Amino acid sequence: MNDSETLIGLVSQYSPSGQERGAVEWLVARMKALGYAEAFVDAAGNAVGALGSGPRQVVLLGHIDTVPGEIPVRVDGGVLFGRGSVDAKGPLACFTDAVAAVGALEGWQFIVIGAVEEERNSEGARFLVDKYRPDFLIVGEPNRWDRIALGYKGVAWAEISLRRAQTHTASGEQTAAEAAVELWMAIRKQTETFNAGKSRAFDQILPTLREITAGQDDFSQWARLKVGARLPLEMPPKQWYASLRKISSDAEISPVGYALPAWACEKNSSLVRAFLSGIRSQGGAPAFVYKTGTADLNIVAPVWQCPALVYGPGDSALDHTPDEHITLNEYTKAVKVLAESLKNLTEK
Repeated sequence: MNDSETLIGLVSQYSPSGQERGAVEWLVARMKALGYAEAFVDAAGNAVGALGSGPRQVVLLGHIDTVPGEIPVRVDGGVLFGRGSVDAKGPLACFTDAVAAVGALEGWQFIVIGAVEEERNSEGARFLVDKYRPDFLIVGEPNRWDRIALGYKGVAWAEISLRRAQTHTASGEQTAAEAAVELWMAIRKQTETFNAGKSRAFDQILPTLREITAGQDDFSQWARLKVGARLPLEMPPKQWYASLRKISSDAEISPVGYALPAWACEKNSSLVRAFLSGIRSQGGAPAFVYKTGTADLNIVAPVWQCPALVYGPGDSALDHTPDEHITLNEYTKAVKVLAESLKNLTEK
């Protein structure tokens, strides 16, 4: 097997959210070619491959969709350029190849999943919540071959609407637009107070003003803000929305999309220990990271309540960028790390 065949082939299938079918079918065919006992497209459109039939189960959950923006796929000096090479087809291909390398083990079943829609509303992962109850969960996101991610922040979005009575511009009365700006500054002040003394970004509220619009009709003025926040463990979405309502008592707060609480994985688990040994086996010095983004981990881990972590090759600083790329050497190391980690885990 060419060490990079799965990676290059998968990256070559352009698959922005909502257009994953071609990549899904390619991965299913690839899994079959690699000897998976079963490979299929599930009812949500996810690519699923199973190897082994034991009662103990490891789910390796990656995502097969990318953000839009096709990048010509090429290999130059041992570096693969292409959309998804980092986020997150690199990790998903790594899962596929590592499980194939380990093969079927008595008493165990490996399930590799390429989920759809992660870059939008994670419809693929939401479908899986009631379908599996694994003993261990590995989520595929790029954090470099020698690091393990143990936490991802939560997220919540809201649209805030304000109205003010129509007045003459010379009246000195506060306009709806001015009230909206004042409200945003109050939100910023509240988060600064919450964040005081918290050195890690993972423990802070990170607010974002994505959009502000204003206008008027015959008798009133209006303003709308679209506000988001990356949330720490201490601030679940319900509490964040309550704080917004308290600050903006005369505004209408409407949650937008799916809110997700932050999640941190257990650090002292047999799964983590297996990966520490796997990374060291390839000459790495393992490290832990806690991310400011959100992943499918936040959706399935609270329900499955099993030991979990996030692993995958690639530099996350290149996520969504026009220069997205991964070194083939790092990819090969990550496959070896994961294969060794799975062997360590299943020998316990």
